[in-house]
Amino acid sequence: MGTWDPRETYTSEGNPAYVREGKPSYLDERRFSQVGRSVPRVDGPAKAKGQAIYTADMVLPDMVYGKIKRCKEYAHAKIKKIDCSKALELPGVLAVLTGDEAPNKWGIVPQSANETVLAVDKVRFYGEGVAAVAAIDEETAEEACELIEVEYEPLPALLDPFESLARAGEVTIHDNAPDNIMHKGEQIFGDVDKGFEKCEYILEREFKTGRPQHAYIEPQSAVASYDTQSGQLHLWASSQVPHYLHRQMSIVLEMPMSKIRVTLPTVGGGFGGKGEAASSEFVACLLSRKIGRPVKVTYERDEVFFTSKGRHPCYMKLKVGVDKDGYIQAAEFDNTMDKGAYAGWGVVVMFYTASMVHLPYKVPNVRSRVRNVYTNLPTTGAMRGLGGVQPRFAMDCLLDELADMVGISGLEIRLRNAVESGYYATNNLHVPHSEFKECLQTAVDKSGYLEKHGKLPFGKGIGMAGGFYISGTAYTLYQAYKPHTSVTLRVDTEGGATLFCAAAEIGQGCTTVMAQMAAEALGINYEDVHVQVGDTELGSFDLGSFASRLTYASGSAIREAAKQINEKLKETAANMLGCMANQLTIKDRKIYSMFEPKFTIDWEEVVKKHMNSVGALVAIGHFSPPRRKGIDLATGKRVQGANIGHSPAFGFSCQVHEVDVDTETGRVYVRKVTEAGDCGTAVNPMSVDGQVEGSIVFNMGAALYEEMKFDENGRHLNPNFHDYKCPTFMEMPEMDTNIVESYDPNAPFGVKETGEGAVQPTFPAIVNAIYDAIGVRFYQVPVTPEMVLKALKEKKEKEAGCGCGA
Repeated sequence: MGTWDPRETYTSEGNPAYVREGKPSYLDERRFSQVGRSVPRVDGPAKAKGQAIYTADMVLPDMVYGKIKRCKEYAHAKIKKIDCSKALELPGVLAVLTGDEAPNKWGIVPQSANETVLAVDKVRFYGEGVAAVAAIDEETAEEACELIEVEYEPLPALLDPFESLARAGEVTIHDNAPDNIMHKGEQIFGDVDKGFEKCEYILEREFKTGRPQHAYIEPQSAVASYDTQSGQLHLWASSQVPHYLHRQMSIVLEMPMSKIRVTLPTVGGGFGGKGEAASSEFVACLLSRKIGRPVKVTYERDEVFFTSKGRHPCYMKLKVGVDKDGYIQAAEFDNTMDKGAYAGWGVVVMFYTASMVHLPYKVPNVRSRVRNVYTNLPTTGAMRGLGGVQPRFAMDCLLDELADMVGISGLEIRLRNAVESGYYATNNLHVPHSEFKECLQTAVDKSGYLEKHGKLPFGKGIGMAGGFYISGTAYTLYQAYKPHTSVTLRVDTEGGATLFCAAAEIGQGCTTVMAQMAAEALGINYEDVHVQVGDTELGSFDLGSFASRLTYASGSAIREAAKQINEKLKETAANMLGCMANQLTIKDRKIYSMFEPKFTIDWEEVVKKHMNSVGALVAIGHFSPPRRKGIDLATGKRVQGANIGHSPAFGFSCQVHEVDVDTETGRVYVRKVTEAGDCGTAVNPMSVDGQVEGSIVFNMGAALYEEMKFDENGRHLNPNFHDYKCPTFMEMPEMDTNIVESYDPNAPFGVKETGEGAVQPTFPAIVNAIYDAIGVRFYQVPVTPEMVLKALKEKKEKEAGCGCGA
């Protein structure tokens, strides 16, 4: 343990820095009592006992059921006619809905919003909804959907972004995009050509990533109840973004937000897939308003796949140059993305892929050309590690090749280029704090990477890669300057301490972490804090659970609110103790003088006194992230889309994967993963371990076998968990996850993200390990057994042809 050196300055929070080996070390056990505890999640027992209530479990009085009629004939077709008469004649059917009844377009990014609740005029992907039914039960609703007759005029289906570009004059998916390009952009930072002139080694490769699905357990489900007397609408939904959902409902239903309430019951996972509104939510609301009764709409598993807004397939060209010592001098990135049918998160993800080239390595000169192209496949959108997974795959695979060219190890080339605290990227991304080098060194040391790499038997390999992610964003998705997160703290004798926030608990453990931070800030125990989240009417404003933002954002707001309450309690305690309020501190449920121990009183006694004399203590805290301009630091000029990617903090990760490659079947087995992560202060270390392990397995599937498949007409071939293969317990590798000692003095409680930085290194670490195992490099994921067997055959034929031997 470190010792406090009085010569050292205090942190920005007024806490003393501790010194270890000559540098500040901010140790949780010295500074915190509640933050840094490994505690079970507050929602864990209810889930484990089957008592948690999900949206699909809800039953309201007089509730009926909705189902959506989907186009299962074509991926692209004009709608000539919809005849609902037979459906309306079916006993038990209460209402039918078609797209022309809700024509307002919606989208998570309002500048490119082009989606409607149900298809209007034409369908643009297989399984798109064209009508909806409300009936007394699900069976009747399903039967009614079958009775709806739709006449289509087939159009050519464009299933590949390059085909879509080539046939743009002939086939148009959206009239306002005659070139079939949703958006495109170019970013230039520094002098790229001059940078490449300085390079001793230049390498360029093409990479391709697949189309995985989020595979959350709970499908989208919505229950809507419209009160015909008051005009109030209450929506219960499985969502990551109650605020953005609330806002989209207001636009589509043409109702003021004050008349709409969004509540999240227990949410069974999201991973980005519930990061925007869903047709189920709109349909439930519209049908409820139409018939004046509660309506439930729950997707079947194939509907989840049909409407999936998973990770963008990317076709990337990456060119990187290094000097003779392996220091990166320039990079050129070109990315063609498959947008699918609608815009969604498209422009944001597109510019994120460009931004992610700049970290976690120092790249002084970067040129990016990116474009997102419409196709007649499901819309792509947000998925864990949004915009970062694809370029990280390309960059960290190239780094291994460049290390071989320079004659240094994969560790050394990464250490030489790794960002450090205080770094400014050429696109003005600022990294206030980084322990990335420590992550690299720790993962390598713990795994024995240097001792094993290149020395294992044929078929066994080890590979490494680095990664990072933002801890919240600098901007909202629409023009606004409101705080990104607000919390309300209430302290009284009836409820103790209660935290209200409209944040989304989607299984990531935010309610537990928020309780720990509130307890730390108030000087009480984690068990004393109640947290109420996921309700736009009861909770204070929050943008939602995405971009690894919530711990940092809520922590800042909690700290601000708690400070106000503590000041009031200290004034009351000072009167009770007969001392000055400014000499009091609050910790471990005690309020005491930092100078005279005799002045001590129980926290609860002071709360009771304040309640009797003044009333309940209530305070509101806000968080607004710093905004940085997206400029080229070399020239100071603004650059298109360069404000995307800025963050108040960044988390970092390094992974080392050990694999076995079965040369008979082509199957790749990940046997062990060693990870080291910089998440700042680990608020709940046990939860951090769970997040990291989940991140690794999440992307391990997409690296080796997860991918949605379609036939030549755009029809889904594997829209279920029987045919769409995900990792199970049988595929779980041995895990060694390590939390690197870290504290960001600019962050609340020193925190950073941990849920998405650890998803980035998985692709390249596995692919680099496969090369170490069989001597073949892959530039496409998932790396399927067929690809491995084909590559081994080609390698054997090439060696035989050159007389090199097998």
